[in-house]
Amino acid sequence: MAITTKKIRTKKKDPEIKNQNMMAMIRKVHGMIDNSDIEKHRQSQDHVGALFGNSKDILIRSVDIQGMEGEWVSVNRAHMKKYVILYCHGGGYSTGSSLYARTLTTKLAASTSMDVFCFDYRLAPENPYPAAVQDAMKAWNYLMLLGYGARDVIVAGDSAGGNMALSMVLKLKEEERLLPRGLVLMSPWTDLTSSGKTHQSRAEVDPVLDAAYLERMIQGYVPAQDMEISLDLKNPMISPLFGDFTGFPPTYIQVGDNEILLSDSTMLHKKMIQENVSVKLDVFKGMWHVFQMSPLKTAYDAMEKNAEFIYDICR
Repeated sequence: MAITTKKIRTKKKDPEIKNQNMMAMIRKVHGMIDNSDIEKHRQSQDHVGALFGNSKDILIRSVDIQGMEGEWVSVNRAHMKKYVILYCHGGGYSTGSSLYARTLTTKLAASTSMDVFCFDYRLAPENPYPAAVQDAMKAWNYLMLLGYGARDVIVAGDSAGGNMALSMVLKLKEEERLLPRGLVLMSPWTDLTSSGKTHQSRAEVDPVLDAAYLERMIQGYVPAQDMEISLDLKNPMISPLFGDFTGFPPTYIQVGDNEILLSDSTMLHKKMIQENVSVKLDVFKGMWHVFQMSPLKTAYDAMEKNAEFIYDICR
């Protein structure tokens, strides 16, 4: 008896359904990390960094800068030493660490073959504004004392770290100091007044951030009593979107189109263009807040784009 075989064609998953499933998973994972107990939240983030940020191809070296901890992240092979990346980690100014940031700094070191320096700035609410910006300046001065010139440094950051990167360069400009060679910003939080339209239009789809979380972070970083007395959320050192970017170095911005902070990037991009900054914005379809942390092809592709930008400005 003849046996016949029939090929069964499996229907490919619709890309949109696949993306929705991925975002549902991201929402679930983020929910496991997020915790109203801020210490538990910080510990959960560090566990994620320890789990996903280690590789035999990466070397980590810890340093102490006048009581502030930091770490150098380097590839375990011959690599470029002339330029260095100063990395500002995210976390709403209240959480995050150089350990948590290894999900990004290790990828950045691998894609660029450059040393990455990340530092543990003081966190709110224990240390509200301007503690974090002061610590960023301390990290910058540390690199200058090591012998790097301003033009040897690329400043990078994600989320609140993107805010910090911009604020630090605004501070350097205010002090009439030399500015870094360039800026790389991933889902930067540029406007603590939340004036952008996507804070409403993306509220239902964003799997990571929501208005309540941002308000909690704002209250920790800029307490209500400070705003009543002397601080305004439109202060460029708090919301760099309202700063003067004239003379800023080349800047590259990456953001997902499913995040409430999309407007924070698009408004920054528009303002920088108006002020004659060489700036590029990439909006990644279907992606979420700091998607570059995830072990996805799109995340690695985004890091390669970061590297291309850095190579271009370092030529």
